[in-house]
Amino acid sequence: MTSTYDLIVIGTGPGGYVCAIRAAQLGLKVAVVEKRRTHGGTCLNVGCIPSKALLHASEMFDEAGHGFAAMGIKANPELDLGAMLAFKDEGVKGNVNGVEFLLKKNKVDVHFGVGRVLGAGRVQVTAEGGASSDLQTKSIVIATGSDIARLPGIEVDERQVVSSTGALTLSAVPKKMLVIGAGVIGLELGSVWRRLGAEVTVVEFLDRILPGMDSDVAKSFQRILTKQGMAFKLGSKVTALQRDPSGCTVTIEPAAGGAAETAFADVVLVCIGRVPYTDGLGLAAVGVELDGKKRIEVDGHFMTNVPGIYAIGDVIAGPMLAHKAEDEGVAVAEILAGQPGHVNYDVIPNVIYTSPEVASVGKSEDELKMAGIAYTVGKFPFMANGRAKVNRTTDGFVKVLADATTDRVLGVHIIGAHAGEMIGECSVIMEFGGSAEDLARTCHAHPTLSEAIKEAAMAVDKRAIHM
Repeated sequence: MTSTYDLIVIGTGPGGYVCAIRAAQLGLKVAVVEKRRTHGGTCLNVGCIPSKALLHASEMFDEAGHGFAAMGIKANPELDLGAMLAFKDEGVKGNVNGVEFLLKKNKVDVHFGVGRVLGAGRVQVTAEGGASSDLQTKSIVIATGSDIARLPGIEVDERQVVSSTGALTLSAVPKKMLVIGAGVIGLELGSVWRRLGAEVTVVEFLDRILPGMDSDVAKSFQRILTKQGMAFKLGSKVTALQRDPSGCTVTIEPAAGGAAETAFADVVLVCIGRVPYTDGLGLAAVGVELDGKKRIEVDGHFMTNVPGIYAIGDVIAGPMLAHKAEDEGVAVAEILAGQPGHVNYDVIPNVIYTSPEVASVGKSEDELKMAGIAYTVGKFPFMANGRAKVNRTTDGFVKVLADATTDRVLGVHIIGAHAGEMIGECSVIMEFGGSAEDLARTCHAHPTLSEAIKEAAMAVDKRAIHM
C-alpha cells in the first residue's frame, strides 16, 4: 500500500500530535505514525499526566491526614492504593482519547506501528503483526521523544528496581524507597510515595539537588523536603545493587571517593535522566547527523542536514519538556506552510509538581553571574502573603531577577503553592520584554498568592510594602 502526504509526523507525543494538528489546520495533508496503541507519547501515557494524577491524589491524602485537623475538619483517611491507581488510569484514558478525537477532527490519518525513515519523502510503517506499508510524503518530522537513562550494571525489572514508568504502578506502598537521582522526576515520584507512607532516601551524585536550577531555590527546596521527611545523600553514587525476595541491598560510595556504606530498600527508583529516542529510525542509513548525545542536529528551522527531514522535542537539543516540544511542533508546521514559525528559548517555564511546587522561567542567578551580567534581585516570602497565611501554605518565596541597567526581567523563580500556575504571568512579561517596574505596577487581585510576584518585583527597587 502506498499513500502520499504533505507531512508525516513520526510520534504522537505532545510535540508530534500538536505539529500534525497545526499542519492540518494550515491545509496540509497529514499523517502520523505511532508505535503505541494510544496517542500522547510518554507524557500522557507514562509521564506527565499519570504522575500529576498521583501527585494530586497523594497530596490530598497527606493533607487529609495531617492538615485537616488544623482547619477544624476531623478525618481519619485510609489509603486504597488500587482505587488511587484506577483514578490515575482514568485520567490518562481521558487525555489519550482526547488526542485521538482531535486528530480525527482535524482529518489527520493515523498509522499504528513502528516508523522507519527510508529516505527523504519515504516512511516505512511496520505494524504489530509484522505487516508493513510504505508512505510517501513531501516532509517528515521526527518527534519520537525520549527514553529513560539506564544506570550501568543495574537492571530495571519494574518490580524491585523501577524506572519512572514502574513507579506509577507499584502494587503496594514500599516501607523503604531509595531514589537514585535528585532531579525533577526523582523528587516528584519520591514525594508521591513519601506521602503515601514510604520512608524515602534520595541519592545524588552532585553536591546539590535539582542540577541546573537556581542554587538559592534548590537549597531552600531541599530544606522544605527534608522537613517533610525525605532524606538526602548528596555527593554520593550507587556502585552496586543486590536483590533478593525481601528487597534490594544498595552499596553507596562518596562521589569523591571514600568508604562505602550499604542501605536496604524495598524498591529502588532509578531517575538519572532521559535520553533521546533515535534508535531504530534508520537515521544513519539516510545520513541524518546526530550530536555526541545522540540528539538529532537541526538548523534554526528544525531541518536536519537531509532536506525534507525535520525533528522536534526531546530528540533535539534543549530542555526535555512537553511544552517546549509543543511550541516546536507549531513552529515547524507553520514553517512548512510558508509562515514564520519561531520558538523563544529564553522564555520556556519549568515546573516541579511537588508540594509546594517549584517554577522558574528565564535565567538563574548562577547563570547571570557566570555570564557577567549585572542584575538586581527582588525577593518576597509567602510567609508575608495574606492568602498564603490563611491557607497555611507559607513555605517558599518569589524571586525576580532584573537587568541592573534596563530593569528588564531576566528570570523569575518561585517556590510555593500553585507556583506552576503563577509562573505564566512571568513568562508573558518576559515574552514582551517587560521590566520589573511593569510587573510591580500591574494591579494584582487581593487576596491572592500572585501578589507575592508583585511584591517581589517591587522589592527589586527595594520598595516592597508587606515586608
